[in-house]
Amino acid sequence: MGSRLKENPERTFYWFFEATCPIARDKDPGLLFQFPEDFSDEESCKTLPRFCFPYDIQRVRDGVAVQHFTFVLTDLEGCQRFGFCRLTNSTQTCLCMLSYLPWFEVFYKLLNNLADYLTKGQTNEMKELLAALYQQPIPLTVGSVTLQMGEQLLVSTQVSHPVGHPGGQEGVPYFIAPDPRNLPSIPESRNLTELIVAVDVGNLLQLYASMLFERRILIFASKLSTLTACVHALSAVLYPMYWQHIFIPVLPPHLLDYCCAPMPYLIGVHTSLTERVRSRGLEEVVILNVDTNTLETPFDDLKRIPSDVMSGLKVHLKRQAASPGWGVARAFLRAQALLFGGYRDALQRHKEGEMWFSEELFLDHRSPSMRQFLQSAIHLQFFKEFIDGRLDIFNKGKEPGDLFEEEILQYGTMAGRTKSYQQLVGNLKKGGGALILNMKSKANMTAKGFTKCGLKNLLIHKDHSEAHALQRGGSVSHRRVKSDSLQSRLPITEHFGMTRPRRPLHKHRAPNEEENTEDTRDTWDG
Repeated sequence: MGSRLKENPERTFYWFFEATCPIARDKDPGLLFQFPEDFSDEESCKTLPRFCFPYDIQRVRDGVAVQHFTFVLTDLEGCQRFGFCRLTNSTQTCLCMLSYLPWFEVFYKLLNNLADYLTKGQTNEMKELLAALYQQPIPLTVGSVTLQMGEQLLVSTQVSHPVGHPGGQEGVPYFIAPDPRNLPSIPESRNLTELIVAVDVGNLLQLYASMLFERRILIFASKLSTLTACVHALSAVLYPMYWQHIFIPVLPPHLLDYCCAPMPYLIGVHTSLTERVRSRGLEEVVILNVDTNTLETPFDDLKRIPSDVMSGLKVHLKRQAASPGWGVARAFLRAQALLFGGYRDALQRHKEGEMWFSEELFLDHRSPSMRQFLQSAIHLQFFKEFIDGRLDIFNKGKEPGDLFEEEILQYGTMAGRTKSYQQLVGNLKKGGGALILNMKSKANMTAKGFTKCGLKNLLIHKDHSEAHALQRGGSVSHRRVKSDSLQSRLPITEHFGMTRPRRPLHKHRAPNEEENTEDTRDTWDG
């Protein structure tokens, strides 16, 4: 379905290294340590350390004590490899772990533990942990995965109690990888939380609209942790679709020419490189400055999306922005279902039994604004990949049972079309009707249990050692003097349940943008 994540990777991580900041712009970073020691990929050894210092080293000297950020590389098979980094300002060194697993919080916490080993000079203990993690197979499961560190490293699909030791010893660190079947929640998802804190609803809607039309998008920020979190979170709001074009959460100086690429992209750039990027004469590029919360766009993309969908999304984002839980992610999921859920009406079956997608039926919508939007949507790369993926599932005799399908069935987002869900089932009775009906039944059962989930999955299990590690400089819990600048806010996890920090009020509106505050409760309130 267009996902660029590698299925069933062989290892938890493939390479860990410690790099030192280069002494000049034309110099490469040095390597102090690597694991495994016999790692021999010369291209990676030369290229990856340069992503660890993605800023102008001659202009950035003082910064946040410790920052966690993630860069992304694409392998020959089109799968994304994540470089999880921990940059320490005082020593100008960066720890990096390369993995195919999008486990942001897990690897950030692991890097904190590895940094503690280095600080204490416990090199042997660090090597033992790396060896155990490197050799540990990953459970073949679609649920969450727990890594427990006690007398030995344990990897399982459940959180055992007590953790690590039969006696229930407290303080034993363990890490819970996210369940890919669930939506990201606040504050458990650092990426989504950073995005909601840094960008106001108006600019967030503009960015969402720009992504729906596959624009060239640049994100600037002076804090690497915030920068890469915002870029990763933005790509996730398209679920169940996936961004199919150039995707670089943080762009190192030697690759700035990517900003001049003629194809769509989603790129993050450190603000120390702003002048060098803008000097390249950018045209038709959507630019967000996270530090000032300002957006520049030459497009009227918001007006090209049905107003009832966008106004409903706006209302729900304003309600949920300061609230913990899945509210923000679910609001975007609802918007995606309203815009693209009618794909089911366009599913047809050949006489031979194979299903296919009819663009003509997909565009046959009662709403002129929706019909106009869908005429553009059928040419989008992420939509084409989505349709190909869905057809592949159906033609294998399986059913797509994800949250998107549940959203479609639960809220009846196909009601505005000339062809009903019941008619579709009738057309698929020969070999396909039972499958669709079974999907509807299963989705309804899953939806009933979905709302019972709470916000306790990660917060309950935060131990004292993790809190101490973050206070030592983690990007989430770094505290400074209060001001209006985004870098000086309280920790993102402290925003909820108390007064929200003030945000810069400067905002650039798109040409002829008009605010629509219509509350479409008939569509959005379920």
